[in-house]
Amino acid sequence: MRSTASRANSRRARLRDDRGASVVEFSMVAVLLTSLFVAVLQVGIYLHQRNVAATSVQAAARYAANADIDSSAGSQRAKQLIASAVSPSAASGLECTSGEIVGSNGLTEVEVRCVGNFPSLASALGDVLPIEVVGRAVKEGVE
Repeated sequence: MRSTASRANSRRARLRDDRGASVVEFSMVAVLLTSLFVAVLQVGIYLHQRNVAATSVQAAARYAANADIDSSAGSQRAKQLIASAVSPSAASGLECTSGEIVGSNGLTEVEVRCVGNFPSLASALGDVLPIEVVGRAVKEGVE
C-alpha cells in the first residue's frame, strides 16, 4: 500500500507534467487568429463592395441625367452595374430608386439612391451589413 506522502508526490508530478500543453495552447491561439483574420477580411470586402456600389450609383445617375434617357432608368442601371461589378446576390439585397429633384443651386438633378444589406462571409449571419449610397447628376437639356 502506498503512503500518503508518495500519493501526494505522484499527484504533484502529474500536475507538473507539460506534455500536450503546446497542442492545447496552439488550438486556443489558432481560433483567435482565425477569427481575427476573418473579421479583417470581412471589413475589407465590405469596404470594397461599398465603394463599388457608390461608384455604380454615381455612374447610374450620370446615365439617367442624359437628355434622351428617362430619369427613372437610373435605378435599374445601378442594380445592373452593381451586379456586374460585385455579384448578383449583392445587388439583389439592394433596393434602388431614381428620380428628379431640384438641387440647392436651382438646377434639376437626377438622384439615384440604393439602400439595403450586403451578404457577410459568415453565411449563418445572413445579410447584416447595411449600406446606403446616393449619386446625383445635373439633368441635361432642362431649363
